[in-house]
Amino acid sequence: MGSCKLCGRRAVTISDRLGVCINCLRQRPRQALEIAARAHELSRRKFGLPAARGGSAGIPCAICGRACVIPEGGRGYCGLVRAEGGRLVRPGGISHGALSYYYDPIPTNCVADWVCPATTGRGYPKYARSPRGEAGYYNLAVFYGACSLDCLYCQNWHFREYPSRPPLVSVEKLEEAMDPRRVACVCFFGGDPGPQVLHALMVARRAAEKGIRVCWETNGQIAPHLLDKVVEVSLKTGGIVKFDLKAFTPSVYKALTDGEVDIVLRNFKAAARRFKERREVPLVVASILLVPGYVDEVEIDLLTKLVARVEPEVPTRFLAFHPDYMLDDLPPTSLRHAAAAVKIARENGLVEVSVGNVWLLGDYY
Repeated sequence: MGSCKLCGRRAVTISDRLGVCINCLRQRPRQALEIAARAHELSRRKFGLPAARGGSAGIPCAICGRACVIPEGGRGYCGLVRAEGGRLVRPGGISHGALSYYYDPIPTNCVADWVCPATTGRGYPKYARSPRGEAGYYNLAVFYGACSLDCLYCQNWHFREYPSRPPLVSVEKLEEAMDPRRVACVCFFGGDPGPQVLHALMVARRAAEKGIRVCWETNGQIAPHLLDKVVEVSLKTGGIVKFDLKAFTPSVYKALTDGEVDIVLRNFKAAARRFKERREVPLVVASILLVPGYVDEVEIDLLTKLVARVEPEVPTRFLAFHPDYMLDDLPPTSLRHAAAAVKIARENGLVEVSVGNVWLLGDYY
C-alpha cells in the first residue's frame, strides 16, 4: 500500500518509489514531476549514468531522439557517447556495439509473436520459411546495452551496467552469427537500439543481403532522419518495427521514463502511415505495458485512439506488468485491468488486439 506525497491518497496501485499518484501527475504535473525526478536521480546515480542530457553548450548528438548536447569531457544520456577533443566518440566507434547476443529458438516470446511470420507463417513464401511458422529455426536476439530512457519498471535493467564496461561486438561478428540455414530473423532490442542505431543498421543491411528478416523492439526515441532507414529495412525483409508506446500524457510518460513523449508519438505515426505498403506481414506493432495505477484506462483510451486514427489495422498488444527494478512495490497487472484495456481498444476501432504475458495476470486490485 503506497501513498502519494502530494495528496496523501493511499492505494496498492501507488508506488512509494515514485512518490506520486496518477491523479496528481495529471492535475499537478509540475509538483508531481519534481517528486518523481528523485527516483530517476537515484536510478541514474546507482549506475554512474548522466542525470541529464546536457545543456545548451557542447556538441549535439543526432543519433537518438534525446538530442543530447554534450559538453567537452561529458557523456550523453545513454552513457556511451562522449565529447572528447571537440568531437563525439563512442567505444569501438560505430563498427562495434556495446551488446550481447544469443540464439533464441523459434517460437520466441516476442512482443509480436501472434502476428509474426516466425510463429504464424504470415507472408509465406516471400517472408516466411514455412506456411506453418518457423519452428526449428532461430531468432538472433541482439541486446543493446544502452538506452535513451530511464524506465523505473525496466525488466532488462541490467543493460545499465554496459556503458561502464561495454562488451563490444563488431558488425562482422554478428554477420558471422547470421547463418540463413539456421537463423530466420534478427531482432534488435535492449536497453534500446536507438543510441546505437548506426551499428544496428549496418548489421541489418548484412542480414537483408542474406534474406533474413529484420525486426526492432524500440521505445521510439530514434532520430527522425534515421527512423526512415529503420522502417525501410524491415519493410524490405518482412520484419516488424515494434513500438513500446508506454503512456500518452506527457507528465505520466516523463514520470515513468524520464523522457519526452512527443518524439515517440511522432515517430510511431510516421512509421504506421506506411503500414499499407506491405499487407502480408504487419510492418508496425504497438505495445502498451499495463503498469498498475499509472497506465490506466485514461492512458489506454488516449493511446488506442491515436493508433486507430493513424491506422486501425496496426496490431496492438497489451503486456502484463511484473514488479521489477525501481517499481517493485507495485503488484502485477490485474485480470480486470487487461480485460478493460482490450475492451477499450476494440471500442476505439482497433482490429487486432492481444494480451501478452498472460501468466502474470491475477486478482491483485
